[in-house]
Amino acid sequence: MNVPFWVWALTVLGFVVIVTADLLTADRRPHVISTKEAALWVGFYASLAIVFGIALGLIAGWDFGGQYFGGYVTELSLSVDNLFVFVIILASFAVPQEFQHRVLMIGIVIALVLRAGLIALGAAAIEAFSGVFYIFGAFLLFTAVQLLRHRDAEPEPGKNAVLRFAERVLPTTTEYHGTKLTTIVSDRRVVTPMLLVILAIGTTDVLFALDSIPAIFGLTQEPYIVLAANAFALLGLRQLYFLINGLLDKLVYLSIGLAVILGFIGVKLILHALHESTGTTPEISLPLSLGVIAAVLIMTTVTSLVKVRRDESAGTSPPAQE
Repeated sequence: MNVPFWVWALTVLGFVVIVTADLLTADRRPHVISTKEAALWVGFYASLAIVFGIALGLIAGWDFGGQYFGGYVTELSLSVDNLFVFVIILASFAVPQEFQHRVLMIGIVIALVLRAGLIALGAAAIEAFSGVFYIFGAFLLFTAVQLLRHRDAEPEPGKNAVLRFAERVLPTTTEYHGTKLTTIVSDRRVVTPMLLVILAIGTTDVLFALDSIPAIFGLTQEPYIVLAANAFALLGLRQLYFLINGLLDKLVYLSIGLAVILGFIGVKLILHALHESTGTTPEISLPLSLGVIAAVLIMTTVTSLVKVRRDESAGTSPPAQE
C-alpha cells in the first residue's frame, strides 16, 4: 500500500482538527457528561471510523478496508481494558466530574502521540527484519498468560515512572484551580493535580499499547492503517468511558476474553512468520481472525452479564473481574 505524503499529512491534519474542535467544545462549557451526550459522541466517532473505513476500501481496495476494520475493532476491544485504569486514576486524583472530559481528552492525545512513535518503531522493525513477527507473537502469548494470571490484580497507576518523576521534581499543589495546569501559590508557580492526572492517563496508556500495537500488526502490516485504527479507537474511547462507566464492573470476564484475543493473534503472528520462512505453513486468514475476535467479545459480554445477574439473584456481589 503506497500512501503519498500528502495523504499522511491530510489524515493527521484531520485528526488535529477533530481533537481541537472537541477540546474547544469541552473547555467552553465544562460540565458533567450525561449518558445521552456520551452516546451521541460515541455514535459520532464510530460513524467517522466507519466512513473512513468505507472510503479506504473504495479507494485502496477492500483487502485494506478489511484490515482497517479488523484493526479498529481489535484496538477498541483491547482499549476497553484502559477504562478500568481511567476509573482508578480519576478516583485517586479526585478529579471533579465536570473536568473529567478535558482530562481524558488531553491524556488520550498524549497517548496517541506516544503510540505513533511505537507504530513507527514497529513498522521499522518489520521492514528491517521479518523475523520480528516471532518476537511479537511470543510477546503476545506471554502477555495473554500474564493477563490470565493477574486478572484479579488492581492496576497501580502510582507506579508510573513519569508520574513519580514529575511529582518529585515539580512543585505541586493538592488543590484544583479549574482546568489550569499550573497556578501561582504564595508568589510561586506550581503544578496543579490537573497536569499530573493528564500525565498519568497519557503515559499509562502506553503500557497497554505495548500489547495492542503488536496485536494490530498481526492483522495488517500497513503503518497508515495501524495509525488510523489507533487514532479512531482512542478518540472514541474517551466518550465510551462516560457511556459505560457504570457497566465496567459487570464485565467480569473481560480480562479472560482479552487474553484469548491476544493469544489468538500471537499464534497468528507466529504462523505468519513460519509461512514467510517456509512458504508452506498455513496462515490464519483475516476473515477468520475477525470472526474469532467478534465471537470472543460477544461471548465475554454475554457470559459476564449472565454471571452478574445470577450473582445478584443469589444475593452475592460479583468480583470486579475474573
